[in-house]
Amino acid sequence: MEQFPVRKITIDEEDMMELQQAEKRKKYKTVQLEMDGKTYTAQFGFRGGHTLHYSKKSYEVIIEGGTTLHWNAEFDDPSMIRNALSFHFFNMIGIPSPLTKHIWVEINGKAQGVYLEIEAVNTYFFKKRKLGINSIVYATNDSADFSLVDPDSKEPKNSLFEGYEIQYGTTTVTKPRLIRFIKGVNRLSGKKLSAYTAKKLDVNQYLLWLAGAVLTGNYDGFDQNYALYEHRKSGKYRIIPWDYEGTWGRNCYGRPCGSNLVRLQGYNKLTEKLFAYSSCRKAYKAIMYRVLKNHFTVERIDPVIVRMYQQLTPAIRDDFTRKSSFDTFLNEPAFILDYVRERRAVIKTALKAWKA
Repeated sequence: MEQFPVRKITIDEEDMMELQQAEKRKKYKTVQLEMDGKTYTAQFGFRGGHTLHYSKKSYEVIIEGGTTLHWNAEFDDPSMIRNALSFHFFNMIGIPSPLTKHIWVEINGKAQGVYLEIEAVNTYFFKKRKLGINSIVYATNDSADFSLVDPDSKEPKNSLFEGYEIQYGTTTVTKPRLIRFIKGVNRLSGKKLSAYTAKKLDVNQYLLWLAGAVLTGNYDGFDQNYALYEHRKSGKYRIIPWDYEGTWGRNCYGRPCGSNLVRLQGYNKLTEKLFAYSSCRKAYKAIMYRVLKNHFTVERIDPVIVRMYQQLTPAIRDDFTRKSSFDTFLNEPAFILDYVRERRAVIKTALKAWKA
């Protein structure tokens, strides 16, 4: 793979068979990783949810010393750029998001094809950006919707920490603090809730994240696929995106889902409570109009797609592990840009109809 980053894993064959038979997260084996001309000792395992049982696996690599890399197969995404484009867009609008790089992976000398390497959201992520934090919590399933009720059974949740996983922090401090926040959001109203959210949540940052999630069309992005962190200086919660494969007009299984699947206001209890206040609705509308004007445009998105495709296309042509055809891959830039045009029209219409 000339002029394309290559990652080579050397792993004991028995260890690899054990990982394949287990097909689960958080199980790792020691490997040697060749990357950028250097060799590292690392821990290697599978990652993903429904994708764990796909023929092409996604991997997690934890390099000795702490750096964690996610290697996503992006098996359901015909373009292979939806995650990368989403994170680029969030960074563009001012929400710190993982950096990405398309890579070619080999395991024990056998080509695995093209992957998307995604920077992990952990303490190193924030240290690199000079952001002091007290905790990081992943929203891992749709129970992370800031409500008191289980989304499936419609019964009260057994724990308000359902759907969350501590990445950095403690069960004695981080967990009860988030539970108290969720309780406060649900039980308070009026001026008390307004004062509470102003103290505990970076509201403007949250609304900017919401605009990004709504515009990219990540239906799962409001009650999972995000990370919360406590900003050390302000003591407030902030939110960032986590997994954005099901975006830009296709769902997480790669099926077209139209440009109006996600409503202007998004979905979750915290957003619903914030939008009870005219000040929050007005602030969100102003943010959305600004992002529509300056960032979510064909003129801003198209060059990013072109740049990614120039690098990616030769490698995809040689990659026979993909689910989608090469022709479908070549048609995806036009598909994504059509989504941008349609989405802009949908959101502008919704903004005009929504009373602030």
